[in-house]
Formats: sequence, C-alpha cells, structure tokens
Amino acid sequence: MTNIESPSSPEPSESGLTGSDIIRDFVTRLPGKPGVYRMYDAKGEVIYVGKARNLKNRVSSYTRMQGHTSRIAAMIALTANMEFLTTTTEAEALLLEANLIKKLRPRFNVLMRDDKSFPYILIAKDHPVAQMAKHRGARNRKGNFYGPFASAGSVNRAINTLQKAFLLRTCTDSVYANRTRPCLLYQIKRCSAPCVDYIKPEAYDALVKEAEAFLSGKSQSVKEDLARQMEEAAENLDFERAATYRDRIQAMSFVTQTQGINPQTVEEADVFGLAQEGGQTCIQVFFFRSWQNWGNRAYYPKADRSLDAPEILASFLAQFYDDKPIPALVLLSHEIEERALLEEALSTHAGRKIEVSVPQRGEKKGLVDHAVTNAREAMGRRIAESSSQAKLLEGVQRVFGLAEAPRRIEVYDNSHIQGTNPVGAMIVAGPDGLTKSQYRKFNIRTEDIGSDDFAMMREVLTRRFTRLLKEQGEKPEETAADTPARPDLVLIDGGQGQLSAAKAVLDELGLSDIPLAGVAKGPDRDAGREHFYVSGKPSFMLEARDPVLYYIQRLRDEAHRFAIGSHRARRSRAIGVNPLDEVPGIGPLRKKSLLQAFGSAKAVARASVTDLAAVEGVSTALAQAIYDHFHEGAE
Repeated sequence: MTNIESPSSPEPSESGLTGSDIIRDFVTRLPGKPGVYRMYDAKGEVIYVGKARNLKNRVSSYTRMQGHTSRIAAMIALTANMEFLTTTTEAEALLLEANLIKKLRPRFNVLMRDDKSFPYILIAKDHPVAQMAKHRGARNRKGNFYGPFASAGSVNRAINTLQKAFLLRTCTDSVYANRTRPCLLYQIKRCSAPCVDYIKPEAYDALVKEAEAFLSGKSQSVKEDLARQMEEAAENLDFERAATYRDRIQAMSFVTQTQGINPQTVEEADVFGLAQEGGQTCIQVFFFRSWQNWGNRAYYPKADRSLDAPEILASFLAQFYDDKPIPALVLLSHEIEERALLEEALSTHAGRKIEVSVPQRGEKKGLVDHAVTNAREAMGRRIAESSSQAKLLEGVQRVFGLAEAPRRIEVYDNSHIQGTNPVGAMIVAGPDGLTKSQYRKFNIRTEDIGSDDFAMMREVLTRRFTRLLKEQGEKPEETAADTPARPDLVLIDGGQGQLSAAKAVLDELGLSDIPLAGVAKGPDRDAGREHFYVSGKPSFMLEARDPVLYYIQRLRDEAHRFAIGSHRARRSRAIGVNPLDEVPGIGPLRKKSLLQAFGSAKAVARASVTDLAAVEGVSTALAQAIYDHFHEGAE
C-alpha cells in the first residue's frame, strides 16, 4: 500500500473554496489505481471512507454539480480535506475500507453496531486431561474450537447439555489440581471425575473423541455407537450402565432438537436476511456449523435513509468479517452490486475459497427466507419498543421540566460494604433503551474514604465530567453516534444531600446547565413511594401507576445492579490476593507449605524466624526475608 501525500487545503471559510473545488484540486494529482480515500470536514474529523477501483475516476465523480443524492451533496459540501491510500487490488481496498470504517466510524458511512466477539466451545488440550469450556476472544489456546455460537446464553446451554452427554470436566486447571474428592457435577452425573481417577485416562480420552465427533457434525454416528453399547450392556444385564448410555443419547438428542432448523445440504454457512421498515434496517445472521444451527443474532446497522438494502448489506458484510472467521459459504437475501469483488476479498482474508451466494430455490433459499422473516419480526418488535420508549422519554421531559425529550440519561450509584472495595457506577439510557456499551464503573481512589457516600459521588462525578470536558469541550457538538456524549439528564440515587454534592461538582466544572435530579427511596424503601429532588424546587412524588415512575425505577435498579456487580467483582479479586504473594521468593509450593504450617497469612506474619525456617522448603535466609517483609521498620 502507498500513501499519497495530501497537502492540507485551506478551510472554506478562509479561502472561499467549496467542497467540490477542494475535491477537484485533489483529482489532478490522483493516479488511476485502486485505493481508499478519506474525506475530512473543517474540524479535521473523518466524515466518509470510500474505496475505488480507480481513485482518479471515483473521486472525480464528486466534482459534478448535479445528480447527487442529498446525502452525497451534504458530504461534498462539508469536505475540507482528503487523504488517499493506494492498494495493489480492489479487493485489498475493500478490506482496508471496512477496517477504517469500523475504526473511525464516519458519519456518512453505513456503521455496524453491537460488534461483539462470538463465543465458542473449546476442547482445551493444554492439559493432560482435556477440558470443555466457553471461550471468547483470540483463539490462541491449544485445543479445538467449535462455533461461533450466537450468544453466551446459547453456548452455555449447549455446554450444560454436552456435560450430560459426554461427562467432560469444565473446571479450571487449578481447581482440578486441588480436588481430593469429586465435586457436585459428578454427583448429578455431569462429569466423570477424572480429577480423582474415577475414570481411566483412556476411557476419558474416548469421551473427548466422542464429544469432538459430535461437535464436528457426526452426531448420528456417535448416537448409533452409544445405542449399540447400550444394547450390549442390557444383554449382559448391566442395567445401570445401559441407563447411563440411555441418558447420554437423550442429552444428545435434546441438543439437536432444540436447534430448530438443522439443514441437510449445508454443512457450514452464515445466512444473512435483511428487512427494512420505517427507515430502519435489521439484518439477522444465522450460524450453521457441522450441519447444525448454532443460533442467530440481530443487527441494526446505522445507515442513511436514502441507501437501499443491497448497498447496506454489502457494507455491513465487509465490516462484519473484518475480525471474524469466515465460513466456506455465505448466503444472502439480496443481490449486491459487487458480489464477485466481496467473494474475492473474503477469500483473500480467509486464505481459502469463499462462496457468496444469493440462492433462488431449494433448502438454501428456505434458510434465507427464514432469516428474512426473523429480521422482519425483530424489526417490528424494535419499532414497537422505540415508540413506547419515545413516550416514556417525553414523560421524563414533562416530569423534570426539560426543554426536550432526553437522548442520553446517565444514572449514578455507589456500592461498598462498610467502606471496603468502594465502586461507583454509571449506566446510560436513551431512545433505544439501555446503552450498555456506554456503562462505566469507577473504582474509588480516595484513601480512607470510609462509608462517605457523598465523597464517593463527588469523586465519581468529578472524574466523569472532567474527562467529558477534556474530550468534548464545554459545549460539545453532536456526534455521529445515536447517543450523544453529553447527558441531557443526570439521575443520582439519593436525596437532597446527594443532589447537593452532585450539583457542587457540576457547578465547579462549569456544567450547571446539565439537568440534575435525585431519586430517594420511599419510607421503608417501598418501591412506588420515591421522592424526587430537583434544585430550586420542593421534593415531589409521582402517581403510583405513572409509567414514568416505573421507568425511573427500572433505571435506578439497573444502576444498582451494575454497581453491586462491579463491587462484587472487585471484592472477589481482593479476596483472591494473599499477602504472601508479595514476598519475593515465595512461589505456590512454598506458600502452600507456609499456610499448612501456620494456618493463615496473618499467622505467618506473626511467626519468628526460627519457626519460619522450620517449615519444609524454607531456608534460613528466606525465613529472614519473610520476617523482614512483615516487620518492616521494626526496631
């Protein structure tokens, strides 16, 4: 790839040049090669990323004075500068374009939302006894990965059922190493207890091979083999063993039955079905692996209303596969303009032949139609929910006297136990409901803060809004995201005291124009009797059946849930920290010996050098080092 030098053009306000004039100036220096171009506005922000087979021809099309859609015309008018990068092929340009769109999120491009990694089932082989586990992220652990599954819930359900069918361990290596007797999973017949040698290694390896065969699409042959063994056990009057085989067969049958559609002619494919309504787009993706349906997920890409379905689908696909494994077959509901180019780009990205198809008949067409139906139904539900959400936000506007319905509501809460491991939490809600990607937690940094909730809230709000000012300025412009960075309403879990503490922070930062309200629990903490506090007004309550009251209760409960979860996670990490871990020269074996000898880390800290040296594996020098570590500064 080659970067083309792009001298900065003067801003239109200074030079009098229009966007088309600036683009026309760049065209004179462009080569007729494939590549990627970026358009910038006067503030230096990327507003569009595009790719071209011939950069000169493609960019010159923007210099025409007519024939553009309102979206393209606005994009051209805002262009103050451009950058270019040539590539070897157009397919390479397509992949680079998708990568830049996901990274830069320009306002005029189709943007993929909810870009989470997919979970997999991992049969880990980095331990002599294989482990079955859920895996998300980079697939760099030794073993075999099966997926992707559409959600954590689907992969958890699959693992729970596969435990019954194959009795593989799911515990971590450290838990496995410290077992002296079988755990509950063995008692409920979900593990064969290899940790305590209740099964021979070769028999366990056979279970692993059966599980891998099942996950690889050979479920029928595995069930037939188990059925044969069940019959043999019954003939030998070993009815207990026969019942075990029966239960495993039933578990496997449950897996295949609950997957709904299991194609007969499609071993591995991703199926994309697109539906549009009311200017919104939904794309349902179904994942088929090893002849089995491994779930589906709905996406709602952000796109201009002027874009048609094929154009949205094409841009979505390139972004979708930017960081995900690509199956051998990709089935689409709409014919896209550059299907051959996308096929070439995906094949290049995957390093093997990828087929992109729009089926017209047969089972594959049925799979696509099913995906479109699901997309249409999901779109209907989303529109209905959006309408209900809009009415609730209008109610929030009325209750708190806002200038307009809020697009971003931030709710804050704290969690701690007698001042230990304090955590602050922020959740965000808007027109599309809860925006979990915008949630934030704040580990309280102030030492000796104790149980001072006011001080915790001051720290949380100071950190949150100081960062907002640093990133956005005092009056930030609207961003391309659906949820703006600056809140239209801040809700604090608490009464007048918490509200005053929060208001002091915002006033100090010059953000007193941000609406602020406190939500205090009612007498005896009864839901429905909450008091609301707003600066300059007396406290008030809402009618018990007011939908806005229920909505605010849900927001407060969600903030409380998130704060509690963050606190528990921090507390769990703290519990796992042992003072002996900080002593140089103390590894797992010596730590175990010391704890066995003295019973606790506190007892080790109180022990004399002589007593420490008496522990197996602890030399006199190490005993002195341990003593000095816990008695630093002693005479």
